[in-house]
Amino acid sequence: MNKIIKNTLKAINFVIVAIVVLLAVLILGTKAIGWQMYTVLSGSMEPDYPTGSLILVKDAEPEELVAGDVITYKLSGGTIATHRIVEVLSEGGEISFRTKGDANEQADAALTQGSAVIGTPVFMIPKAGIIANYVQSPEGRPVVITVGAALILFVFATDFLIKDKKQTKQKDSENDNIKEKENSEDEDKK
Repeated sequence: MNKIIKNTLKAINFVIVAIVVLLAVLILGTKAIGWQMYTVLSGSMEPDYPTGSLILVKDAEPEELVAGDVITYKLSGGTIATHRIVEVLSEGGEISFRTKGDANEQADAALTQGSAVIGTPVFMIPKAGIIANYVQSPEGRPVVITVGAALILFVFATDFLIKDKKQTKQKDSENDNIKEKENSEDEDKK
């Protein structure tokens, strides 16, 4: 196998493995430190959080939040929203927040209770939420499994080809050494 092809295959293998490891660290690492991932589904927080972005959200205590903070919270129907706090209200020991999307003209009609707050976004990856939603969808799972299996096969097949060629060369070299040794022994006998 040509040395350029071998090096190219090695580089491709390295990139594939690096991407898989990076994604695993991102997903498992964020969960390990208590962060959650959500996809921005509307343009209410543009331009800071564009539609389709993946946001990482860390826990936040309602008592620590102030006007101007961006929060991710559960709406009454279970939908998740991310908006900016425009006012903090405290009534009878209960904290609530008036929120507003940065791109919206008016504040949200309903107040957000402190108990509904999931946390505050700490990191955003543009367009990654589109991929995350697709991967989790019924249409996306078979595609991900097929692509994943193809990548694994590619990595193992190229690794096998590269190693197989090395082993063949090593065996050829060993055979040449044995033949040389036999030839020199035959010459010594003469």
